Amino acid sequence: MLGVAYAVVRSEPPEVFLATDVEVLHRVLAAELVARAPSGTFDMTEVTEVREALLDERWGDAVARWIACSGIEVDVYTHLRVYSSEDMPPDLIGAQIQFSPLFRQ
Repeated sequence: MLGVAYAVVRSEPPEVFLATDVEVLHRVLAAELVARAPSGTFDMTEVTEVREALLDERWGDAVARWIACSGIEVDVYTHLRVYSSEDMPPDLIGAQIQFSPLFRQ
């Protein structure tokens, strides 16, 4: 069974980023969220700290600093199961459901 990591950025409107794992998700957030912030958004000390974290490839630090500077919350979830047809075979699911807790007396 596959899994993914995702983040919900509590901006207006909210944004959702999806990746194969948390390491990739940190890079996605660094590139798609942090690095795209206009430099005038933060004061020079904050901009310098965020830039240094990005240049040092400290993706998680860059995202954390961006959150602290912007005040926009980001919820990160490190594992979400992705179901496939193999996990839920259409010819067996009906029979399997009959043995679930809901059908026990």
